Amino acid sequence: MTAPQPLTVPVDGGELAVLHWPATVPGAPVVVAVHGITANALAWGALARLLDGRVALYAPDLRGRAASRDLPGPWGLARHAEDVAALVTALDAGPVRLVGHSMGAWVCSLAAVRHPHLVAELTLVDGAVTFPLPDGVHEQDALAAVLGPALARLSMTFASRAAYREFWQAHPAFAPWTDELDAYTQRDLVGEAPELVSSCVHEAVTTDGTQVLLDEEAAGAVHRQRVPTRLLYAERGLLDEPQGLYDPARLAAAEVTVPTEPVADTNHYSIIWSDRLVELLLAP
Repeated sequence: MTAPQPLTVPVDGGELAVLHWPATVPGAPVVVAVHGITANALAWGALARLLDGRVALYAPDLRGRAASRDLPGPWGLARHAEDVAALVTALDAGPVRLVGHSMGAWVCSLAAVRHPHLVAELTLVDGAVTFPLPDGVHEQDALAAVLGPALARLSMTFASRAAYREFWQAHPAFAPWTDELDAYTQRDLVGEAPELVSSCVHEAVTTDGTQVLLDEEAAGAVHRQRVPTRLLYAERGLLDEPQGLYDPARLAAAEVTVPTEPVADTNHYSIIWSDRLVELLLAP
């Protein structure tokens, strides 16, 4: 597989970092893939390998993460949606196939509502559908419950890159461990040993996460799409638990009208390198 090429795109306040896996076939579709709340562009590394140059794949580090961590606030899903729109506009390749995972699904859904002329089709992956918080549950408690170790690590210090690797290898959803998972998680580290930390800006993550739970514009975007849209959802959850984020009953209760499809034998993370996602992105 061709190594990704780093590039930057001008956005409000600076330059958005992007990884580009070039196409190796003429006339290949352009796919822009947007990662989740504490992730980075290399979350899509395994998908890029499976797509094998049959698309031109672009994946940004969202504002406040990895190589885009120094971009300033304010944070929020609308801010990310405008950054994604700036990326697609800069590519000047016409409407693209837009894919968003987890929080990135809310971002892409919002970008497609605001800028439908930039999107040929929209694939939402285990995200974009918001449920009301139960009575008496505070948004910070809900965020911590949903994200678990992904959020906890933002306040942690790691003595070495090996220690960070061991932290992620213990995550139940990240098995088996691969070179691609290693590259993705190592991209998140900044600083020097023995005080390595996650690149994620804590305020960005908490602001964005609160909006995933509470922002009305973002919650309504999946119901207002004017571009071809589909939602894939994982069979299992963020910690590989049997109950995923979504199931037919939950989606029906949320009155989701876009086509939805479960992806068997996947969890919240592994769904983004599933054969089914590859098949859909390569479809004519």
